[in-house]
Amino acid sequence: MAVPARDSEYAPAHPGAPLERSVAETLARTLRAVADPTRLQLLSMIVGAADEEVTVGDLAAALGFTQPTVTHHLRILVDDGVLIRNQRGKYVWHAIAPGRRDEIIDLLR
Repeated sequence: MAVPARDSEYAPAHPGAPLERSVAETLARTLRAVADPTRLQLLSMIVGAADEEVTVGDLAAALGFTQPTVTHHLRILVDDGVLIRNQRGKYVWHAIAPGRRDEIIDLLR
């Protein structure tokens, strides 16, 4: 009997089966990283940005937060691998990590 295709990398291998431990741990870590209203706002702004990358200063100004506050939230998302960080000169740009964009868009729906 063929096993149906999984809809996502997080779906169990077959109906009724538990997630593999490593998959469950990765999913739990990502859920903790995004389980904050400010982080969800930051992600939505990055996904919606023209070049899909923004500076800390732009995010802070748009949300009315200080740059250290935004940097704290972004660091959590970078540490989980949701975002990538790219410093160019004195500016730090953040973008959704390659391979995570669709997952983040689904989350924000």
